[in-house]
Amino acid sequence: MESTGNIVVLGGGESGTGAALLAKKKGYRVFVSDKGRIDDKYKDVLKNNNIEWEEEKHSRAKIFNSDEIIKSPGIPENVDIVKESIASGIPVISEIEFAGRFSKAKMICISGSNGKTTTAIMTFDILKKAGLDVCLAGNVGDSFAWKLAERDYDYFVLEISSFQLDTMFKFKADIAVLLNITPDHLDRYDKDFVKYSNSKFRIFQNQEVGDHIIYNADDQVIVEKIKKIKTKALCYPFSQKVTLDKGAYTTDDKKIVFKIKNKEFFMNLTELPLQGKHNIYNSMASGITARLLDIRKVIIKESLSEFKNVEHRLESVSLVRGIEFFNDSKATNVNSTWFALESMTKPVIWIVGGMDKGNDYSDLQYLVKQKVKAIVCLGVNNERIIKAFNDYNIPVTETQSARDAVKAAYNMGAPGDAVLLSPACASFDLFDNYEDRGNQFKQAVYDL
Repeated sequence: MESTGNIVVLGGGESGTGAALLAKKKGYRVFVSDKGRIDDKYKDVLKNNNIEWEEEKHSRAKIFNSDEIIKSPGIPENVDIVKESIASGIPVISEIEFAGRFSKAKMICISGSNGKTTTAIMTFDILKKAGLDVCLAGNVGDSFAWKLAERDYDYFVLEISSFQLDTMFKFKADIAVLLNITPDHLDRYDKDFVKYSNSKFRIFQNQEVGDHIIYNADDQVIVEKIKKIKTKALCYPFSQKVTLDKGAYTTDDKKIVFKIKNKEFFMNLTELPLQGKHNIYNSMASGITARLLDIRKVIIKESLSEFKNVEHRLESVSLVRGIEFFNDSKATNVNSTWFALESMTKPVIWIVGGMDKGNDYSDLQYLVKQKVKAIVCLGVNNERIIKAFNDYNIPVTETQSARDAVKAAYNMGAPGDAVLLSPACASFDLFDNYEDRGNQFKQAVYDL
């Protein structure tokens, strides 16, 4: 499919640059516009491919002369340039929507408030080990469009955020995985959880006979909403609470049972290198996906039993004088931190805080009372966190750097304790992103 139309890409980061490269390759006239500064590595790519770009401004005349606008996921839909573009009749779409037009691959799409990255990488590892021609892209690693500009694959495993789903219209997942829906990014959804959950359910749109839905049957939000959707896709639930006729579930004797296409196999939970309820859910979703693609059971079991944890996700950093340090910087919402605390088996000094997205900390109160011996706040404004746990008689200290947070936690700990960085908040008040926060935390631990 070649074109001679005008494409404007809003945002010059990973997603936007990837979209620009693919559009250029497909014969479009491309212009990249970023209200902020574009990183030098992306500028170099744009220059080397003769793609016109601008930074720190939006040239409205050029933007409104486009046939279609590809919006990067970090740009909210309520900013003026997006609203004005839509009002003038120019379609505004996501990079995923655009790239999907040019691929013949089977699309395995994974979304949810938590666990997306781990599940996407798990699924990719199984497919790769099985010898399939597969690429991992989307919200993890390289952009979908960028990889597609290089070549098409037989399979794409795509991690997809709600921001990407919001501007996907005709794109279709062959296998759609929805792990959970808990309050997150509500600042982008008018503080409205229904709007956010509706966004997540867009992962099931356009599915046809022969497509598949994999979902968490223990998540009541998903269970209630899935009853109301009309779909031709086959549904495969997974659960740690109930026995299922198909999909995957856990048993009292510590096994995961997979029941797919009238065939059954099981794994012992002790075989999984990543413990905790959230990792069991991730493993079940990945295993179901693999069996739907007729991957051999032995390969699934080998892959899941050898899986290495994702960086910044409950990553064991170091043992310093008997105190173990865990980097869970990727926990940018309350539910993700709930899973981290739930998996802890040692007394916890909890490093929490950052840019609050309208968090309700009440869900953590039972676990904090049960497991946390001290709290270290790492953020510019810690008032809501302090207020939420004020009555627990737990020592609280405030810090504004990773180095100070690690020193404070270390001084409050004792041999046999765990220091857990699991912020439950975005990182942008003090750090570039959650990776920067996690890396600074790890460096501070190494420097002790």
